[in-house]
Amino acid sequence: MVKCNPMIRLLELAGKPFIIAVEEAGRIMLLLMSATIWMFRAPFRFQLIFKQMEFVGVNSIFVVLITGAFTGMVFALQSYHGFRLFGGESLVGSTVALGMTRELGPVFTALMVTGRVGSAMTAEIGTMKVTEQIDALHTMSVNPIHYLVMPRIVAAILMLPVLTVVSDFIGILGGYFVGVELLKINSGIFVAKIVEYVELEDIFNGLIKAACFGLILSLIGCYKGINTAGGAEGVGKATTQSVVLSSITIFISDYFLTSFMF
Repeated sequence: MVKCNPMIRLLELAGKPFIIAVEEAGRIMLLLMSATIWMFRAPFRFQLIFKQMEFVGVNSIFVVLITGAFTGMVFALQSYHGFRLFGGESLVGSTVALGMTRELGPVFTALMVTGRVGSAMTAEIGTMKVTEQIDALHTMSVNPIHYLVMPRIVAAILMLPVLTVVSDFIGILGGYFVGVELLKINSGIFVAKIVEYVELEDIFNGLIKAACFGLILSLIGCYKGINTAGGAEGVGKATTQSVVLSSITIFISDYFLTSFMF
C-alpha cells in the first residue's frame, strides 16, 4: 500500500478551497455572460424589469435615507473633532461631501440593498428551484435566465446609482445639519468648501461604483438562488452565503475601483 506524502496531502488541503473558489467564480461569470446575451434577445421583458426596478429602487428608499442621513451626520461629527485639533473646521463640509460621493454613499447603499434585495433574490429563486418551478419554466420553453436573472441584474445596475444619489444628497444634508446647526460652523464656508473641492468626476465615479456593486449583488444573489439545493434548509444557507459573499466582494471590488479611479 502506497503511503501519501504528508507534504502533498497538506498542499491538497490548502489548494482545495482555492480551486473551489475559482470554479465558482467561473460559473458566476458564465451566468453573467448568459444574462448579457439574453439582454439583447427577444422577447424583451420590460414589465419584469420595471417590476424589479420598483422592488430594488423604490422599496429601498427608506432604508437608504436613514443610512445616508446618519452616516453623513456621524462623519461630520467625527471630522469636526479631528479638524478642530489644528483649526481646520472649515474643511468639514468638503470632507463629508467627498466621503459620501466617493466611498460611503456607494458602499453603504450597496450593503443595505444587499441585505434587503440580494437576500430576497436568492430566497425567491432558491424557493422556485427546490419546488421545481424552474423546471416548469423549462417545460414551457421559457429560459430561466431570461425570465428570472436578466431583469434583476438590469434593475440593480440601473437603480443602485439612483439610490446612491439619494444617499449622497441626504448624507451631505445630514452633515450640514450637524456642522452648521449643532457645531456652529459658518454655513457659507461649509457650502463654499464643498463647491471648491468636490468635482463632478467624484460624483460620476461614485455612480460607476454603485452600478458595479448593483451588478455584483444581483449576480451573486441570482447565482446562489439558481444553485440552491436541499429544501428549506438549503434556501436558508444559500441566502446567508449570498449576503456574505456579496458584501465581501463589494468591499474587495471597492478597493480596486478606488485605486483605479482616484
